[in-house]
Amino acid sequence: MGITLFWVLPEMASLFHWINALAWIGGGCAVLWMVNRWVYPVCPACSHAHDHDHCVSTLHGFAPPLLVASALHSALDGWSVAAANGAAGIAAPFVTAIAIHKIPEGLALGVIMRAAVSSRGAALGWCALAEGATVLGAASEMVLAPYLGPWALRALLALAGGTFLYLGGHAVHGEFRRRGLATTLYPALAGFASPSIFRLFGGL
Repeated sequence: MGITLFWVLPEMASLFHWINALAWIGGGCAVLWMVNRWVYPVCPACSHAHDHDHCVSTLHGFAPPLLVASALHSALDGWSVAAANGAAGIAAPFVTAIAIHKIPEGLALGVIMRAAVSSRGAALGWCALAEGATVLGAASEMVLAPYLGPWALRALLALAGGTFLYLGGHAVHGEFRRRGLATTLYPALAGFASPSIFRLFGGL
């Protein structure tokens, strides 16, 4: 959420102006909200009620939709990283944020897949395949970039920023419902504020 608001939004506003930048980022939020509401949960490990506690059970039949959702998410990550590299103001923090979030994402995917398939080897292989879609997404962006032009690439990056904003809000909301305000507030604020600090020192 912090990366979107403190890095992506100002960069997009310098190109599109604030109203258009907010519209593109809002569009990314809206698309992911619609997918979560009517297609499939954006967090495949939880229901619309954000009940993560069921993840400890054996998840028969859970692997295919989880892998599809994770591969699409990873492809979007790769596309976003490749697109951000063309925007000097946000390249380093955006790529860093994507890299850091891949650690808990990969761990969570591995734990859930281990409960959904019969062996550790199968879980590892499927996880590697899903996360490997990051490379495919980056390659797709590099191949298509010359045909889309810089304006279209920035618009897609703004949409990606909107999806990250929705995912961050989704995660905070789920923790709030499960653990309450006090337990959720401080880590959320720390994660939200850290990009603003990097933005401040990055501009010095």
